[in-house]
Amino acid sequence: MSRSLYQPSHGFFQQQDAATLHALMRAHPLATLVHVGPHGPVADVVPLEFVADAGEHGTLRGHVPRANPVWQQAQGQEVLVLFHGPQGYVSPGWYATKAEHGKVVPTWNYAVVQARGPLRAIEDAAWLRTELGRLTAHHEAAVGGHWALEDAPADFTDKLLGAIVGIEIPVASLEGKFKLSQNQPTVNRDGVEAGLEAQGAPAAALLERMRATR
Repeated sequence: MSRSLYQPSHGFFQQQDAATLHALMRAHPLATLVHVGPHGPVADVVPLEFVADAGEHGTLRGHVPRANPVWQQAQGQEVLVLFHGPQGYVSPGWYATKAEHGKVVPTWNYAVVQARGPLRAIEDAAWLRTELGRLTAHHEAAVGGHWALEDAPADFTDKLLGAIVGIEIPVASLEGKFKLSQNQPTVNRDGVEAGLEAQGAPAAALLERMRATR
């Protein structure tokens, strides 16, 4: 299957560890789903659940509004799904080598995972209810577990279930690109981490990701 993420020939940024890719997808479930519509490429932002034990390479599951044509246009089509991890600007002023020779430029650090696979639309109400219950339970657990699908009146949820369509994407391939200054000497990586640390909370996730690559 063809790649669409540019990977420099030095290979520093390519991430192939499946567990690492799965972890980023779970930590950043709001994905960009790209398919080809009748007038060209279309991108939708959709929260997707990665189920590792469904299929050879795992499966992505979620739902979209019935009014969104993606579930009809992309039915059976190979789609591209992008999961965006932490990212941020890197100042050349953070590099120790700036003082040595000045041959430094700004860049951007980031971590992304790209998944591909055929999209299948699911209109089965029981499947949708099960998927919504599992998805809600997962995300509610992270915020204290204050709400469950059963907390809403049954007639209300039944009506809402009729307004959405499930989507399932068996993953055919996964590719990761973690551009985190791996191509820089240690003194420059130290400088980038110090610069990010000075920014505090806004850069904390990117700093943690950089340190994990050490």
